[in-house]
Amino acid sequence: MSQFDKRNLSMMMDFYEMTMANGYYVNGGDTRVAFDVFYRRNPDAGGFAIFAGLEQVIEYVENMQFSTKDIDYLRGQKIFNDDFLDSLKDFHFRGDIYAFPEGTIMYPNEPFITVVANLIDAQLVETAILAQVNHQSLIATKARRIVRAAEGRFVSDFGARRAHNMDAATYGARAAFIGGVNGTATVSAGQLFNIPVNGTMAHSWVMYFRNEFEAFKKYAEVYPDSTTLLVDTYDVVHSGIPNAIRVAKEVLEPQGKRLRGVRIDSGDLAYLSKKIRKILDDAGLNDCKIIASNSLDEFTITSLISQGAAIDSFGVGERLITAKSEPVFGAVYKIVAVEEGGQFVPRIKVSENVEKITNPGLKDIYRVYDENGHAVADMIALFGEEVDLSKPYRYVDPVKPWKNRRFENFTAKKLSRLYVKDGKRVETLPTLAEIRDYVKYQLEKEIWQEEQRFENPHRHYLDMTPDYYDMKMSLLHKTRQGMDN
Repeated sequence: MSQFDKRNLSMMMDFYEMTMANGYYVNGGDTRVAFDVFYRRNPDAGGFAIFAGLEQVIEYVENMQFSTKDIDYLRGQKIFNDDFLDSLKDFHFRGDIYAFPEGTIMYPNEPFITVVANLIDAQLVETAILAQVNHQSLIATKARRIVRAAEGRFVSDFGARRAHNMDAATYGARAAFIGGVNGTATVSAGQLFNIPVNGTMAHSWVMYFRNEFEAFKKYAEVYPDSTTLLVDTYDVVHSGIPNAIRVAKEVLEPQGKRLRGVRIDSGDLAYLSKKIRKILDDAGLNDCKIIASNSLDEFTITSLISQGAAIDSFGVGERLITAKSEPVFGAVYKIVAVEEGGQFVPRIKVSENVEKITNPGLKDIYRVYDENGHAVADMIALFGEEVDLSKPYRYVDPVKPWKNRRFENFTAKKLSRLYVKDGKRVETLPTLAEIRDYVKYQLEKEIWQEEQRFENPHRHYLDMTPDYYDMKMSLLHKTRQGMDN
């Protein structure tokens, strides 16, 4: 077995997390704290993002441990307290994790995960949590944009060979399925997550045989019920399509079978697809699907459809699996409260950049709906604060706090749930298909279409209860006073 296969993911952390944990241990690091995970900007200047990766976060914290080999490696760095290293032998995560349900549509500056644990535990999980949710949330969000652009046409993830590594391919496929793609070419993802797998033929198959017709014929003989032929190895119009039609007539139809599809992976996809469609229809192959691949994303797909391309299905690779146009999601992990005398006392990060000032304290996030069930805003409340929208409810828009605003005839739903208590899972997680359906439901029934535009989407409001806003402003004022003294 290789070193890769023996890796302990508990060691997947930034080195400073271990140095901080060691420092906390030396200084009695059993104080409980709260950290929020949130992001500041939607990818691709979009109107929202999709939360993905929660299941892997929970699996990670449930299985954290340090082997003798791990501890020996850390001891070799010659900077850690021996008692601290010895304590790692029996380490397991003992904290709580609150989170939005996986698949929730989310927005900047609201915590979609909150970790409540002692300092050491909370510090050691930082990088692994961010790595999981940054990657999967990014790919799920990109996938939804691509699926939206396809306007109901079949979309498959073809990206494994362009992914940044094998984990990125496998978990990227998982995230893409959450985002709405119909299937994947990545076998590991199909096996692990029960995602439908699909694929066609390779150029090497066509090139291996003496001629294109023989290659197509041999393929059809092996896969008569699912024959999809790659027609652009030599010449799409003058060779590929005529040979595909010949196979359909001479090999498949005598068996009572039909040519399932043809795929083009190069050239002018709009022009070629329309040309192919006419030739196939003239040959009586109206049911033969046209599949396109080759560096596709939401923008190229939108362009192809606007040109009238006769494409039934898209195989999307590198620009999906790497989120090429916006390859960083940007979620961060910030301390927001410290337990003092049995109470969690808020902490705030102050910055000259307004967007980097954090929202302090333990908090609840509510999604506010109008009488038609549309999500009009999210709202931050103090943790445990009662929010009663059965009567007119005053709220604060932190961008324009001077305005007197109220919700009337609205309802609210608390988004965060407790998923891990004292290091143990306390809620059953949904299946991947259920997560995917949840995304679809929100975008079809709850989220404004104006927020789903690619260009200049409507901004989803993040409001605050008056009590939460007053607490934040008071803390900011005290912090600034302390800085000035």
